[in-house]
Amino acid sequence: MQWRVLWLAHAKFMVGVTGVVRDDHGQVLLLKHRMWPQDRPWGLPTGYAIKGEEFPLTIAREVKEETGLEVEAGRLVHLKSGYKLRLEVAYEARVVGGDLKLDSFEILEAKWHSPDSLPDGIQESHRALILGKTLS
Repeated sequence: MQWRVLWLAHAKFMVGVTGVVRDDHGQVLLLKHRMWPQDRPWGLPTGYAIKGEEFPLTIAREVKEETGLEVEAGRLVHLKSGYKLRLEVAYEARVVGGDLKLDSFEILEAKWHSPDSLPDGIQESHRALILGKTLS
């Protein structure tokens, strides 16, 4: 009974998980997302956790689905109750295998960028994650 009362009384969250994927040279993987705003299409690999999925596995799954690359999640770099009922989680990640093959339904382009030469049209929150700045 207590569980049901708590369930009804508290907010339910979607969990968005982002990966700051870097290569051996410190470059970061950026994707041009088809369904993002036209003036801000560039960003990090990201997606929503499936019920019961561990968040580090979410980013590994999302990167694999979007790019064909296999990654291993590392250090947690961001955790925040975000916009409305969304929890935002971000991990550092590194490539451990796979071949670049884009999911053309979601992703238009993928490029490796140096953190000091990020493209115009990148999500500001993703720029902050790449540069290690605190998100507000």
